[in-house]
Amino acid sequence: MRLGARIFKTGLAVAIALYAAALIGFPSTVFAGFAAVFAMQPSIYQSFKTIVKQLQANLVGVCTATIISYIIGNDPVVVGFAVVIVISLCRFFKLEKSAVSIALIAVISVMERTDMEIYQFAFLRFSSLMLGIVSASLVNLLFLPPKYETTLFQYIEHITGEILQWLRVTIRHLSDDPSLKKEMKQINGEIRRMDELYSLFSEERVYFQKNRLLRARKLVVFRQLIKVTHKSFAVLKAIQSVDNRANLIPEQVRDKLVQEIDLAIHAHEHLLLGFMRRIKRSEQQHVHHLTDSNIPELVDSLLDMYQRNDTDYLTFLPLATTLITYHQELTHLQTLLNSYEQFHGEEKLEIIPSRKLE
Repeated sequence: MRLGARIFKTGLAVAIALYAAALIGFPSTVFAGFAAVFAMQPSIYQSFKTIVKQLQANLVGVCTATIISYIIGNDPVVVGFAVVIVISLCRFFKLEKSAVSIALIAVISVMERTDMEIYQFAFLRFSSLMLGIVSASLVNLLFLPPKYETTLFQYIEHITGEILQWLRVTIRHLSDDPSLKKEMKQINGEIRRMDELYSLFSEERVYFQKNRLLRARKLVVFRQLIKVTHKSFAVLKAIQSVDNRANLIPEQVRDKLVQEIDLAIHAHEHLLLGFMRRIKRSEQQHVHHLTDSNIPELVDSLLDMYQRNDTDYLTFLPLATTLITYHQELTHLQTLLNSYEQFHGEEKLEIIPSRKLE
Protein backbone atom coordinates (compact mmCIF):
# COMPACT_ATOMS: atom_id res chain seq x y z
CA MET A 1 0.00 0.00 0.00
CA ARG A 2 1.41 3.38 -1.05
CA LEU A 3 0.77 6.50 0.99
CA GLY A 4 -0.22 9.38 -1.28
CA ALA A 5 0.65 13.05 -0.92
CA ARG A 6 -2.88 13.90 0.22
CA ILE A 7 -2.53 11.57 3.24
CA PHE A 8 0.68 13.30 4.35
CA LYS A 9 -0.84 16.75 3.74
CA THR A 10 -3.86 15.86 5.87
CA GLY A 11 -1.59 14.81 8.73
CA LEU A 12 0.50 17.96 8.34
CA ALA A 13 -2.61 20.17 8.29
CA VAL A 14 -3.90 18.55 11.49
CA ALA A 15 -0.54 19.01 13.22
CA ILE A 16 -0.31 22.68 12.20
CA ALA A 17 -3.92 23.33 13.27
CA LEU A 18 -3.34 21.74 16.69
CA TYR A 19 -0.08 23.64 17.28
CA ALA A 20 -1.62 26.95 16.19
CA ALA A 21 -4.67 26.40 18.40
CA ALA A 22 -2.42 25.65 21.39
CA LEU A 23 -0.29 28.75 20.74
CA ILE A 24 -3.35 31.00 20.48
CA GLY A 25 -4.68 29.50 23.71
CA PHE A 26 -7.95 27.87 22.66
CA PRO A 27 -9.37 25.81 25.55
CA SER A 28 -9.79 22.75 23.32
CA THR A 29 -7.50 22.30 20.30
CA VAL A 30 -9.04 19.07 19.05
CA PHE A 31 -11.79 20.83 17.08
CA ALA A 32 -9.19 22.62 14.94
CA GLY A 33 -7.80 19.19 14.06
CA PHE A 34 -11.25 17.85 13.16
CA ALA A 35 -11.88 20.82 10.89
CA ALA A 36 -8.50 20.36 9.15
CA VAL A 37 -9.37 16.73 8.33
CA PHE A 38 -12.71 17.58 6.71
CA ALA A 39 -11.36 20.70 4.97
CA MET A 40 -8.57 18.95 3.04
CA GLN A 41 -9.46 18.86 -0.67
CA PRO A 42 -7.89 17.04 -3.65
CA SER A 43 -6.92 20.24 -5.48
CA ILE A 44 -5.92 23.83 -4.77
CA TYR A 45 -8.91 25.20 -6.67
CA GLN A 46 -11.35 23.06 -4.70
CA SER A 47 -9.74 24.22 -1.45
CA PHE A 48 -10.51 27.85 -2.27
CA LYS A 49 -13.89 26.92 -3.70
CA THR A 50 -15.01 25.01 -0.61
CA ILE A 51 -13.57 27.35 2.02
CA VAL A 52 -16.54 29.68 1.50
CA LYS A 53 -18.98 26.78 1.85
CA GLN A 54 -17.22 25.60 4.99
CA LEU A 55 -17.35 29.13 6.42
CA GLN A 56 -21.09 29.18 5.76
CA ALA A 57 -21.48 25.76 7.38
CA ASN A 58 -19.47 26.88 10.39
CA LEU A 59 -21.71 29.94 10.78
CA VAL A 60 -24.87 27.84 10.41
CA GLY A 61 -23.71 25.38 13.06
CA VAL A 62 -22.46 27.98 15.54
CA CYS A 63 -25.45 30.34 15.18
CA THR A 64 -27.99 27.52 15.43
CA ALA A 65 -26.29 26.07 18.49
CA THR A 66 -26.03 29.47 20.17
CA ILE A 67 -29.70 30.35 19.61
CA ILE A 68 -30.99 26.95 20.74
CA SER A 69 -28.72 26.97 23.81
CA TYR A 70 -30.05 30.37 24.84
CA ILE A 71 -33.70 29.41 24.30
CA ILE A 72 -33.89 25.74 25.32
CA GLY A 73 -30.57 24.70 26.84
CA ASN A 74 -27.95 22.10 25.99
CA ASP A 75 -29.36 18.78 27.19
CA PRO A 76 -28.50 15.72 25.03
CA VAL A 77 -32.00 15.62 23.52
CA VAL A 78 -31.73 19.31 22.65
CA VAL A 79 -28.33 18.70 21.02
CA GLY A 80 -29.90 15.97 18.89
CA PHE A 81 -32.71 18.35 17.92
CA ALA A 82 -30.12 21.01 16.96
CA VAL A 83 -28.29 18.48 14.78
CA VAL A 84 -31.51 17.77 12.87
CA ILE A 85 -32.08 21.50 12.35
CA VAL A 86 -28.51 22.05 11.14
CA ILE A 87 -28.65 19.15 8.66
CA SER A 88 -31.93 20.51 7.28
CA LEU A 89 -30.43 23.99 6.89
CA CYS A 90 -27.33 22.59 5.16
CA ARG A 91 -29.53 20.70 2.70
CA PHE A 92 -31.56 23.85 2.11
CA PHE A 93 -28.38 25.81 1.31
CA LYS A 94 -27.09 22.86 -0.78
CA LEU A 95 -23.81 22.57 1.12
CA GLU A 96 -21.52 19.66 0.27
CA LYS A 97 -20.77 16.75 2.60
CA SER A 98 -17.48 18.09 3.99
CA ALA A 99 -19.21 21.39 4.83
CA VAL A 100 -22.08 19.54 6.55
CA SER A 101 -19.50 17.71 8.68
CA ILE A 102 -18.01 21.06 9.72
CA ALA A 103 -21.49 22.33 10.65
CA LEU A 104 -22.20 19.26 12.79
CA ILE A 105 -18.88 19.56 14.59
CA ALA A 106 -19.68 23.23 15.21
CA VAL A 107 -23.12 22.61 16.69
CA ILE A 108 -21.94 19.76 18.96
CA SER A 109 -18.85 21.66 20.15
CA VAL A 110 -20.79 24.85 20.94
CA MET A 111 -23.48 22.98 22.88
CA GLU A 112 -20.91 21.39 25.19
CA ARG A 113 -21.49 22.22 28.85
CA THR A 114 -19.35 25.18 29.97
CA ASP A 115 -19.16 27.89 32.61
CA MET A 116 -18.38 30.56 30.01
CA GLU A 117 -20.95 32.83 28.44
CA ILE A 118 -22.48 31.02 25.50
CA TYR A 119 -21.63 33.72 22.96
CA GLN A 120 -17.97 33.76 24.07
CA PHE A 121 -17.81 29.98 23.96
CA ALA A 122 -19.43 29.95 20.50
CA PHE A 123 -16.89 32.49 19.22
CA LEU A 124 -14.00 30.36 20.50
CA ARG A 125 -15.39 27.24 18.80
CA PHE A 126 -16.02 29.16 15.58
CA SER A 127 -12.44 30.50 15.59
CA SER A 128 -11.02 27.05 16.35
CA LEU A 129 -12.86 25.47 13.41
CA MET A 130 -11.87 28.27 11.06
CA LEU A 131 -8.25 27.81 12.11
CA GLY A 132 -8.43 24.17 11.02
CA ILE A 133 -10.05 25.10 7.69
CA VAL A 134 -7.43 27.76 6.93
CA SER A 135 -4.60 25.39 7.93
CA ALA A 136 -5.81 22.75 5.48
CA SER A 137 -6.11 25.29 2.65
CA LEU A 138 -2.61 26.69 3.24
CA VAL A 139 -1.05 23.21 3.37
CA ASN A 140 -2.80 22.25 0.15
CA LEU A 141 -1.49 25.42 -1.49
CA LEU A 142 2.12 25.38 -0.27
CA PHE A 143 3.09 21.72 0.19
CA LEU A 144 3.28 19.17 -2.64
CA PRO A 145 0.66 20.74 -4.94
CA PRO A 146 -0.92 18.00 -7.08
CA LYS A 147 0.28 17.53 -10.68
CA TYR A 148 -2.88 16.29 -12.32
CA GLU A 149 -1.58 16.80 -15.86
CA THR A 150 1.17 14.19 -15.60
CA THR A 151 -0.93 11.79 -13.54
CA LEU A 152 -3.84 12.07 -15.96
CA PHE A 153 -1.72 11.33 -19.01
CA GLN A 154 -0.11 8.38 -17.26
CA TYR A 155 -3.61 7.00 -16.63
CA ILE A 156 -4.52 7.54 -20.28
CA GLU A 157 -1.37 5.77 -21.46
CA HIS A 158 -1.83 2.85 -19.05
CA ILE A 159 -5.54 2.32 -19.75
CA THR A 160 -5.08 2.66 -23.51
CA GLY A 161 -2.26 0.12 -23.45
CA GLU A 162 -4.44 -2.39 -21.59
CA ILE A 163 -7.39 -1.90 -23.95
CA LEU A 164 -5.33 -2.17 -27.14
CA GLN A 165 -3.58 -5.29 -25.85
CA TRP A 166 -6.90 -7.00 -25.20
CA LEU A 167 -8.22 -5.81 -28.57
CA ARG A 168 -5.34 -7.53 -30.36
CA VAL A 169 -5.96 -10.77 -28.50
CA THR A 170 -9.76 -10.73 -28.64
CA ILE A 171 -10.09 -9.93 -32.34
CA ARG A 172 -8.08 -13.10 -33.06
CA HIS A 173 -10.29 -15.14 -30.69
CA LEU A 174 -7.37 -15.95 -28.38
CA SER A 175 -8.65 -14.30 -25.19
CA ASP A 176 -9.89 -16.19 -22.15
CA ASP A 177 -13.44 -14.96 -21.64
CA PRO A 178 -13.51 -15.02 -17.79
CA SER A 179 -10.15 -13.21 -17.65
CA LEU A 180 -11.33 -10.66 -20.20
CA LYS A 181 -14.55 -9.94 -18.29
CA LYS A 182 -12.58 -9.51 -15.05
CA GLU A 183 -10.10 -7.20 -16.78
CA MET A 184 -12.87 -5.15 -18.39
CA LYS A 185 -14.44 -4.57 -14.99
CA GLN A 186 -11.10 -3.30 -13.68
CA ILE A 187 -10.56 -1.09 -16.74
CA ASN A 188 -14.03 0.38 -16.28
CA GLY A 189 -13.06 1.47 -12.75
CA GLU A 190 -9.79 2.95 -14.03
CA ILE A 191 -11.68 4.90 -16.70
CA ARG A 192 -13.92 6.43 -14.03
CA ARG A 193 -10.82 7.48 -12.11
CA MET A 194 -9.37 8.94 -15.34
CA ASP A 195 -12.52 11.02 -15.83
CA GLU A 196 -12.26 12.28 -12.24
CA LEU A 197 -8.63 13.29 -12.81
CA TYR A 198 -9.60 15.22 -15.92
CA SER A 199 -12.27 17.04 -13.93
CA LEU A 200 -9.67 18.02 -11.32
CA PHE A 201 -7.17 18.99 -14.02
CA SER A 202 -9.71 21.19 -15.80
CA GLU A 203 -10.52 22.98 -12.52
CA GLU A 204 -6.94 24.13 -11.98
CA ARG A 205 -6.50 27.83 -12.63
CA VAL A 206 -3.73 29.53 -14.64
CA TYR A 207 -2.70 32.88 -13.23
CA PHE A 208 -0.31 34.03 -15.99
CA GLN A 209 -1.77 35.29 -19.26
CA LYS A 210 0.98 33.76 -21.42
CA ASN A 211 0.14 30.24 -20.19
CA ARG A 212 -3.61 30.42 -20.68
CA LEU A 213 -3.64 29.62 -24.40
CA LEU A 214 -1.33 26.65 -23.90
CA ARG A 215 -3.54 25.47 -21.06
CA ALA A 216 -6.70 25.76 -23.17
CA ARG A 217 -5.17 23.73 -26.01
CA LYS A 218 -3.97 21.09 -23.57
CA LEU A 219 -7.47 20.73 -22.16
CA VAL A 220 -8.85 20.18 -25.66
CA VAL A 221 -6.18 17.57 -26.47
CA PHE A 222 -6.62 15.72 -23.18
CA ARG A 223 -10.39 15.69 -23.58
CA GLN A 224 -10.01 14.13 -27.02
CA LEU A 225 -7.44 11.59 -25.76
CA ILE A 226 -9.94 10.52 -23.11
CA LYS A 227 -12.76 10.37 -25.66
CA VAL A 228 -10.69 8.12 -27.92
CA THR A 229 -9.90 5.88 -24.95
CA HIS A 230 -13.62 5.58 -24.24
CA LYS A 231 -14.28 4.67 -27.89
CA SER A 232 -11.53 2.02 -27.93
CA PHE A 233 -13.08 0.46 -24.82
CA ALA A 234 -16.47 0.51 -26.55
CA VAL A 235 -14.93 -1.39 -29.47
CA LEU A 236 -13.48 -3.97 -27.07
CA LYS A 237 -16.88 -4.46 -25.41
CA ALA A 238 -18.57 -4.79 -28.80
CA ILE A 239 -16.07 -7.40 -29.99
CA GLN A 240 -16.34 -9.33 -26.73
CA SER A 241 -20.13 -9.43 -27.02
CA VAL A 242 -20.02 -11.03 -30.50
CA ASP A 243 -16.86 -13.11 -30.11
CA ASN A 244 -18.77 -16.39 -29.74
CA ARG A 245 -20.62 -15.70 -33.02
CA ALA A 246 -17.62 -14.68 -35.08
CA ASN A 247 -17.81 -17.92 -37.05
CA LEU A 248 -20.99 -16.58 -38.68
CA ILE A 249 -18.97 -13.90 -40.48
CA PRO A 250 -17.53 -14.91 -43.87
CA GLU A 251 -13.78 -15.47 -43.70
CA GLN A 252 -13.05 -12.59 -46.09
CA VAL A 253 -15.00 -10.12 -43.94
CA ARG A 254 -13.45 -11.55 -40.78
CA ASP A 255 -9.93 -11.02 -42.14
CA LYS A 256 -10.87 -7.49 -43.15
CA LEU A 257 -12.18 -6.82 -39.63
CA VAL A 258 -8.88 -7.93 -38.08
CA GLN A 259 -6.94 -5.80 -40.55
CA GLU A 260 -9.00 -2.65 -39.92
CA ILE A 261 -8.85 -2.96 -36.14
CA ASP A 262 -5.09 -3.53 -36.33
CA LEU A 263 -4.76 -0.34 -38.37
CA ALA A 264 -6.84 1.58 -35.81
CA ILE A 265 -4.74 0.17 -32.94
CA HIS A 266 -1.47 1.15 -34.66
CA ALA A 267 -2.83 4.63 -35.37
CA HIS A 268 -3.89 5.06 -31.72
CA GLU A 269 -0.46 3.99 -30.47
CA HIS A 270 1.28 6.21 -33.03
CA LEU A 271 -0.66 9.29 -31.90
CA LEU A 272 0.12 8.64 -28.24
CA LEU A 273 3.83 8.14 -28.94
CA GLY A 274 3.88 11.32 -30.98
CA PHE A 275 2.32 13.33 -28.17
CA MET A 276 4.91 11.89 -25.77
CA ARG A 277 7.76 12.86 -28.15
CA ARG A 278 8.89 9.23 -28.45
CA ILE A 279 8.90 9.20 -32.24
CA LYS A 280 10.47 11.54 -34.77
CA ARG A 281 8.53 14.73 -35.32
CA SER A 282 8.57 14.26 -39.10
CA GLU A 283 6.57 11.08 -38.55
CA GLN A 284 3.92 12.75 -36.39
CA GLN A 285 2.26 14.91 -38.98
CA HIS A 286 0.65 12.11 -40.95
CA VAL A 287 -0.50 8.76 -39.56
CA HIS A 288 -0.58 6.37 -42.52
CA HIS A 289 -2.57 3.79 -40.55
CA LEU A 290 -5.59 6.12 -40.62
CA THR A 291 -5.35 6.90 -44.33
CA ASP A 292 -4.83 3.21 -45.18
CA SER A 293 -7.92 2.26 -43.22
CA ASN A 294 -11.18 1.61 -45.05
CA ILE A 295 -13.70 1.32 -42.23
CA PRO A 296 -16.69 2.38 -44.40
CA GLU A 297 -16.12 -0.59 -46.73
CA LEU A 298 -16.00 -2.97 -43.75
CA VAL A 299 -19.18 -1.46 -42.32
CA ASP A 300 -20.89 -1.84 -45.70
CA SER A 301 -19.96 -5.53 -45.66
CA LEU A 302 -21.50 -5.96 -42.20
CA LEU A 303 -24.64 -4.11 -43.29
CA ASP A 304 -24.92 -6.30 -46.39
CA MET A 305 -24.80 -9.38 -44.17
CA TYR A 306 -27.55 -7.93 -41.99
CA GLN A 307 -29.74 -7.20 -45.00
CA ARG A 308 -29.36 -10.75 -46.27
CA ASN A 309 -30.19 -12.33 -42.91
CA ASP A 310 -31.47 -10.00 -40.18
CA THR A 311 -31.62 -12.76 -37.55
CA ASP A 312 -28.02 -13.95 -37.65
CA TYR A 313 -26.21 -10.67 -38.27
CA LEU A 314 -28.19 -8.17 -36.21
CA THR A 315 -25.73 -8.48 -33.32
CA PHE A 316 -22.88 -7.18 -35.51
CA LEU A 317 -24.48 -3.76 -36.12
CA PRO A 318 -23.29 -2.22 -32.79
CA LEU A 319 -19.75 -3.30 -33.70
CA ALA A 320 -20.04 -1.49 -37.03
CA THR A 321 -21.22 1.69 -35.31
CA THR A 322 -18.44 1.68 -32.71
CA LEU A 323 -15.79 1.10 -35.38
CA ILE A 324 -16.96 4.12 -37.35
CA THR A 325 -17.00 6.41 -34.28
CA TYR A 326 -13.60 5.09 -33.13
CA HIS A 327 -12.07 5.87 -36.53
CA GLN A 328 -13.68 9.33 -36.62
CA GLU A 329 -12.40 10.23 -33.14
CA LEU A 330 -8.89 9.04 -34.03
CA THR A 331 -8.94 11.26 -37.12
CA HIS A 332 -10.08 14.23 -35.01
CA LEU A 333 -7.35 13.49 -32.46
CA GLN A 334 -4.75 13.54 -35.23
CA THR A 335 -5.98 16.97 -36.34
CA LEU A 336 -5.80 18.34 -32.79
CA LEU A 337 -2.32 16.95 -32.19
CA ASN A 338 -1.03 18.41 -35.45
CA SER A 339 -2.42 21.81 -34.43
CA TYR A 340 -0.91 21.49 -30.95
CA GLU A 341 2.44 20.55 -32.47
CA GLN A 342 2.32 23.58 -34.76
CA PHE A 343 1.86 26.08 -31.92
CA HIS A 344 3.59 24.34 -29.00
CA GLY A 345 6.18 22.08 -30.61
CA GLU A 346 8.77 22.77 -27.91
CA GLU A 347 6.44 21.95 -25.02
CA LYS A 348 7.51 18.67 -23.40
CA LEU A 349 5.05 16.57 -21.42
CA GLU A 350 6.38 15.40 -18.05
CA ILE A 351 5.79 11.66 -17.62
CA ILE A 352 5.89 10.12 -14.14
CA PRO A 353 6.83 6.48 -13.52
CA SER A 354 3.83 4.14 -13.50
CA ARG A 355 4.63 2.91 -10.00
CA LYS A 356 3.70 6.37 -8.68
CA LEU A 357 0.14 6.23 -9.96
CA GLU A 358 -2.47 6.66 -7.26
